Amino acid sequence: MKLQCDVEVVSRMLPSFGMKRKGKGVRAVLSIGKHVDKNTLRNIYLMICTAKDRAGSKYKLKDNIEKFFTWFVDEGKATVRLKEPAVDICLSKADANSLKNFLSAARLADRGSDMDSLPLSTLTPVRARDVEKPKKKLTIMSKKDYPLTSNFPYSLEQLQVSYCRLSRIDLRMLSLKSLRKLDLSNNHIKKLPATIGDLGCLADLVLHNNHLESFSEALCLSSLQGTLQNLDLSQNRLQALPTQLCHLRELVNLKLDDNKLKCLPFRIGHLSKLRFLSAAHNQLSLLPDNFRKLSLENLDLFGNPFTQPNPLDHRMELTFPLSLQEMASRAVVNLRVPYGPHLIPAHLCRDLERAKTCDCGQPCINFFIQTAVSMNLHQVSHTVVLVDDMGGTEAPVQQHFCSLACYSEFLDNCLQRGIR
Repeated sequence: MKLQCDVEVVSRMLPSFGMKRKGKGVRAVLSIGKHVDKNTLRNIYLMICTAKDRAGSKYKLKDNIEKFFTWFVDEGKATVRLKEPAVDICLSKADANSLKNFLSAARLADRGSDMDSLPLSTLTPVRARDVEKPKKKLTIMSKKDYPLTSNFPYSLEQLQVSYCRLSRIDLRMLSLKSLRKLDLSNNHIKKLPATIGDLGCLADLVLHNNHLESFSEALCLSSLQGTLQNLDLSQNRLQALPTQLCHLRELVNLKLDDNKLKCLPFRIGHLSKLRFLSAAHNQLSLLPDNFRKLSLENLDLFGNPFTQPNPLDHRMELTFPLSLQEMASRAVVNLRVPYGPHLIPAHLCRDLERAKTCDCGQPCINFFIQTAVSMNLHQVSHTVVLVDDMGGTEAPVQQHFCSLACYSEFLDNCLQRGIR
């Protein structure tokens, strides 16, 4: 029975000598095992091995544990108080499940349980690599270096696996709960497992130059909503992105270059923290009207086949009179009435999430008039990469109207400004 963690052994006699504890643990391997003493009696001991003391210090366990302090065991922290010597063994930075199992074994040893019933072995010194500081960063740049028989260090915060021809994400990576950056660029990954969303600390996800054809809704609705800040999906095979991408509200940097995207997510303007957006070399002909709400520092839309907008070209999706469902849906959005699948059918929720905003400020759902207008991209970004080789910084943006009256007023204004 072994446990890797940080350990500090604190003597309870220090205050009587006017001394204070250091307050900092060292990396160690704790073992619970058998030891043959001078009287040839078998006893169960706790052994602590560090880089400076690989032979280890041993502490008898039977009838020798005064108390366990386990308030923060789910955070990988605990303290074992021994009677003799009068020390507290403070454990931290341990795997929570392994720590619980280790403490259970220590309790059994303290009670004098039958030693044969415990998974114990003879205590021996540890190897130097076992007491190294936990590894926080790992980079693998070739297939021959990829671990096949050993696990990734549980303590990893940054992992890069590139040029390894991975066709899928290794599930062992998804157990790294401290992972903050996952770089799987330059592989052959076609699909992302929804369990990536279980990486509760993930802030950077780099999937540059893979074979991705989709980015699932489940990922957008996972815990990534509150952690993901940088997402690189460039050089893949994406043709569309889910509307739910806009639920990744912490996104600061989004890279979508060199895909086959025909449109951006309809509610992309809801990404209020987004500051860097690049979607160069796609198949965008039009930007969503919600795009106007962005506030960026850098924007790159070079190499897209944007069309020259004509306000007279429009798409008519109006009926007269409006359906009762449309009027009710507009009222729900306009009055900000709370809704959800527990209150109304799921398909109505999806309709409400796709609500457009008319020039007059009123919402429209499934019935509207749609046209396009030209917008200078400097309105939404401080720095703009030229849209084309001609030096332009303008692109067409969708515009919706809730009624024929609003569209007519828009056309009148265009004519007054000399737009034909």
